[in-house]
Amino acid sequence: MMEKTDHARKLYKRMRLWELPDQYVAEPIDGSSGSCLVVKRDGSMTLVDEIPDCTTVRVPKIQTIYGVVGILKLLAGSYLLAITERENVGLYLGHPIYKVLSLKVFPCDRSPKSSRDEKKKMESEFSSLLKVAERTPGLYFSYHVNITLSAQRLNDLGVEATKIPLWRQAEPRFVWNNYMLELLIDNKLEAYILPIIQGTFQNFQAAIGKDIIDVTLIARRCTRRNGTRMWRRGADDDGYVANFVESEQIIQVKGYTASFVQVRGSIPYVWEQIVDLSYKPKFEIMKPEKAAHISERHFLDLRKKYGNVIAIDLVNTRGDEGRLSEKFATSMEKILNDDVRYLHFDFHKICGHVHFERLSILYEQIEDFLIKNRYHLLNEKREKVETQIGVVRTNCIDCLDRTNVTQSMIGRKMLEFQLQRLGLFDADENISTHSNLNDSFKILWANHGDDISIQYSGTPALKGDFVRVGRRTTRGMLKDGYNALMRYYLNNFVDGTKQDSIDLVQGHYIVSLTRDMSPKRKGGIANIAPFPVVVGVILMGIFFALLSLVRVRNDFWQLPLSIFWATLSLLITRYVKENGRAFCNRPRLHKPLD
Repeated sequence: MMEKTDHARKLYKRMRLWELPDQYVAEPIDGSSGSCLVVKRDGSMTLVDEIPDCTTVRVPKIQTIYGVVGILKLLAGSYLLAITERENVGLYLGHPIYKVLSLKVFPCDRSPKSSRDEKKKMESEFSSLLKVAERTPGLYFSYHVNITLSAQRLNDLGVEATKIPLWRQAEPRFVWNNYMLELLIDNKLEAYILPIIQGTFQNFQAAIGKDIIDVTLIARRCTRRNGTRMWRRGADDDGYVANFVESEQIIQVKGYTASFVQVRGSIPYVWEQIVDLSYKPKFEIMKPEKAAHISERHFLDLRKKYGNVIAIDLVNTRGDEGRLSEKFATSMEKILNDDVRYLHFDFHKICGHVHFERLSILYEQIEDFLIKNRYHLLNEKREKVETQIGVVRTNCIDCLDRTNVTQSMIGRKMLEFQLQRLGLFDADENISTHSNLNDSFKILWANHGDDISIQYSGTPALKGDFVRVGRRTTRGMLKDGYNALMRYYLNNFVDGTKQDSIDLVQGHYIVSLTRDMSPKRKGGIANIAPFPVVVGVILMGIFFALLSLVRVRNDFWQLPLSIFWATLSLLITRYVKENGRAFCNRPRLHKPLD
């Protein structure tokens, strides 16, 4: 029976991919004696015992792969996605965790010559989006353990976790390649179905006296409303929010295992912030009459999955952010009860840009919730001692910078609480009194925040110097300035295409010839020249205006020429300001909001 169980759960760790004229063949070479996977040019799949004979003189291409990510069917054929490079980054509950270093897309059909021109054009567009998908950051997997579940939920599965394939027990909302695995699941190719998460994985070991503590921090990104910073805001009608990430902090020491989970996610009603070349586009609240209902659906889902909830809202009280916060508070009024709490904490007003130690004010307001709702704890005999029955939900606007600083503070307090419980700390002892532990813990959370931020905004987190070294630094502020400018560039000129790529590989856009993917005509200057050219013309106009103005002393007719160039530059600048959206890189597969 055990052999049967092991066989049912086995995933091939290393394969040789044969690229034959009419098919791809994945041959297990990790010591397994399993069947080879054949993916034909039409996307159909089957298992064979031996490598098929090559029907041409040409020598087939061969390369090593470490997992099949999935199959994606587009118009002119199918695409096989596979892991071509991996890195062992540590252990999750004693099992190896790997990071995807290189992901490659293999086209199954290379000869769409018989296709209509329209079909070829769309296939070319989709193929370019898959090239973007190959660079997806923060992908992790394991051949042995289900990393889509927290330690507590995994423990609750008990022996069942050792009997069924990983994909069957996986949490679908955290499986990055869930859509691409459908064909493998339909064909019951158990040994090739590898669940992958997007997020981050960090760990370290430190000494506390004679004891060695192992600390792990893992993030799992939800795929329901996945996307980029400006093109995925708020919630959809089902209550799924943008940038929803589950962060789990795990410690193992003296035979004990403790786990603490917290989550982040966008303000849970429909709102958007469409890029228009301004540094901070205006927030627009959509479907305000549905805000309370959508928020209720969101928190009902959180209650089912995590138990009690305290929502910490870190956005500003005033200005544009204040409108969002006010609507959030209003939509929460009918939801609040003993199981769901809402707390507004104006991070910028209270902490400013340097006084993050004032987060202690926030901790005093949530300490009772943390003590009451506990954490997951197993003793040396793997018996459950404590159960986490509630979760802290934190948000700011992006759920990145302010959120990460706040979550790291909560994680620090919980770690101290756990170490006191296990007898490694005295009642008045804290992490700061152990320099190695303190430094490693700061770096752990700083890297955690950077990885989550890169996936959503394209840059590392702001305010990361406080998390990394415990204070704001001049270098950190300069780095924040650079990253803020990079976010502006990526949001306006790159992220639209990236959003399309995400929607394509995760099944949010189903390919069909009846759907229009052609770019909309922008009109005006934007239809004639791209933004860099327009900026160049403006700068050239300013240059010639100044040059003519300098020559006025010797030639009076240079004055009207200077006025002409200055007026031209001003008119173009005004047009760009009023029509900024036309120059931005926008998603083309569907509207920004589903």
